Amino acid sequence: MRILALYLFTILLGNNCNGQDKLDINNAIIEYVANSRGFYQKIQIQNHMILISKDRSKDAIVVKNTISESDWNEIKGFFENLELESLVHAKAPTDKRFYDGAAIASLKITYKGITYESTEFDHGFPPESISKFVNKINSLTKDKKQLK
Repeated sequence: MRILALYLFTILLGNNCNGQDKLDINNAIIEYVANSRGFYQKIQIQNHMILISKDRSKDAIVVKNTISESDWNEIKGFFENLELESLVHAKAPTDKRFYDGAAIASLKITYKGITYESTEFDHGFPPESISKFVNKINSLTKDKKQLK
């Protein structure tokens, strides 16, 4: 009987630990920055809100929008599958940023007080491990008429 109780306790404890592995986007601040000599874009996402800036200056106009529920759920799904510790090791698939062929981009995520930052990569060509997430973030800026 003790063995059965120990076995059930182990299974229940194991299931509770598995549930904690998913990342909660509500505890995160996501920042994507892409820039070159003639281009700048900063996207910050937190709690259903997106802030977009197209200027480096401290007086830059920041467009603030609410993220739709469907877009938020999609971002949340991608976020839950990220491995934050390996973000720094994500390899860029292209090297266009080295000869002004693309803006230099990076992804920074602050999660529960800890900041995780990717290596630099070409804007529009993110590392495979974060590509769906980054492409979704960038797609949110394309629909906004205020950014023109």
